[in-house]
Amino acid sequence: MTFKVAIIGRPNVGKSTLFNRLVGRKLALVDDTPGVTRDRRVHAAKLYDLHFDVIDTAGFEDAAASTLPGRMRAQTEIAIREADLIFFTIDAKSGLMPDDKTFAEIVRKSGKPVVVVANKAEARGAQGGMLEAWELGLGEPIPVSAEHGQGLPDLRDAVISALGEARAFGEEEDADEEAAASEVLIGEDITDPDVEPSYDDTKPLRIAVVGRPNAGKSTLINALIGEERLLTGPEAGITRDSISVDWDWHGRRLKLFDTAGMRRKSRIHEKLEVMSVQDGLRAIRFAEIVIIVLDATIPFEKQDLQIADLIIREGRAPVIAFNKWDMIDHPQELLAELREKTERLLPQARGIQAVPVSAETGRGLDKLMDAVIKTHRVWNSRVSTGKLNRWLEGILAHHPPPAVAGRRLKIKYLTQAKTRPPGFVVSCSRPDAMPQSYVRYLSNSLREAFDMPGVPIRIALRTSENPFAGKAKKRR
Repeated sequence: MTFKVAIIGRPNVGKSTLFNRLVGRKLALVDDTPGVTRDRRVHAAKLYDLHFDVIDTAGFEDAAASTLPGRMRAQTEIAIREADLIFFTIDAKSGLMPDDKTFAEIVRKSGKPVVVVANKAEARGAQGGMLEAWELGLGEPIPVSAEHGQGLPDLRDAVISALGEARAFGEEEDADEEAAASEVLIGEDITDPDVEPSYDDTKPLRIAVVGRPNAGKSTLINALIGEERLLTGPEAGITRDSISVDWDWHGRRLKLFDTAGMRRKSRIHEKLEVMSVQDGLRAIRFAEIVIIVLDATIPFEKQDLQIADLIIREGRAPVIAFNKWDMIDHPQELLAELREKTERLLPQARGIQAVPVSAETGRGLDKLMDAVIKTHRVWNSRVSTGKLNRWLEGILAHHPPPAVAGRRLKIKYLTQAKTRPPGFVVSCSRPDAMPQSYVRYLSNSLREAFDMPGVPIRIALRTSENPFAGKAKKRR
C-alpha cells in the first residue's frame, strides 16, 4: 500500500507543474493564469525509489463556502484529510504572501506531516523567498524547480525524513501482508470459501463523459459514484481538466473521465479553453464508452450533433444521457420525440442507446449503466466468417451490387477483421467503383442481422490480386 501526498498552496505557485513532474506525464493543465486547476486529481507518482499517490489541488483561497473559490477550497480540504503527507508549495520568486501564512495555520492544525516546497527556486532573487519561508514554522523549505526538475533529490530526502523510512518505503505494509499470508497458510484449507479470492487486476472499463457546458456532466459522475468527488455548481465551464475517477459498479471496475464542456470553435477564444477542449478530445480518443450528456430541456443543439459525430468517427461506443429529466413536464411525449430525433439525426449509429436521467435526483442511473455495459458488449462483438458469408449469400441474391459503367460489381466474400469497433473487410472486384450507398446498405443490414445497434461499423473494400495479372498468355 502506497502513501498519499497532497500538493497544496495558493494559486499560481506551480502545483500542477510539480504534479506533472512527479507523475512523469503532462496530465494536469498548466498555464500562467492563476486558478487553472479546480478539481482535485489523483495519480500514481514516483520520486526516485519512492512510489506514492499524488493529489493535485486547486489554489487555496480565503472565500465564502457558497462561491466557486469556496467550493474549490472545500475540495482542497478533502485532499488534506485524505493525504498522509502535505507538500505546502510556495513561490520562492515572489516570496511569502499573507494567504500563505493563513493556510499554513490550517495545515498545521491538520496534524499531518508537512514538507515546505519552495518552487521556482531557479529564478533570480529566489533566495530571499526561501528565507521568508522559514516564517511559516513548518520546517526547512526545500528549493525545487518543478519546471526544470531541479532539487528533486532533496525533496526525496525530505519525504523520508517526514514519514520515516518504514512508512516511505512501505515496509510496515509489507510486514502486515506477510503476517496475513502466514495466518492463511497456517489454516486448515487455503481454498476455504470464507477466504477472499485473489484480486482480479484486469483493466477497468474506460468511460468518458462529454457534452456542452452546463449539461450536468460532473453532477452525473458524482451521482453515479455517490459522493461529491467533482466540483459542481450553477456556473458554466467549471470543469477544465479531464479528471479520472475510479469506481466499482456491481463488481465491474470502471474509470470515469469528466471532461470540460465543449463549445463551438467560433466561440472559443481563450488559450485555456482551447487547452481544456483538447484535453477532453484526448479523453474521448482513449475511452471505450463515451456518455454524451444532453440537456433534456434544450437537446440536440448543433454542437451536440458535432460531438456525437466526432465520437463515432473516432470509433468509440456512444451512449446518450438525456439529463435534467426532473425538469420535464410531459416526459412520455418528450421521450418518444427525442428517440425519433436520435434515429433521424444520428443514422451513422442507428440504434444508439438513449436513456433519460436526472443527476440531481438519481433517476435512471442504473438504466444508464445497463446501456453502457450492453453497448460495450456490442462494441466488442465478433461474428464468424462462416455466418457472415451465409448471410452475404442471401443479401446478394436479394439485392446485388449495381452495375457501374456497364459492368456488374462482384462481391466474393466478407470477413470481420477487428472489433472495438466492429470492422469488416469486403473482397470485391472493383473497390473504387463501389457506390457508398451500397456500402451503407451493407452496414445497416449487418447491424440488423447480427444485433449490433448503436456502435460505429467500419467496412473496408479490398480486391483480391490476380496472380496472372501482367503476364503474357502462353501460346499453344
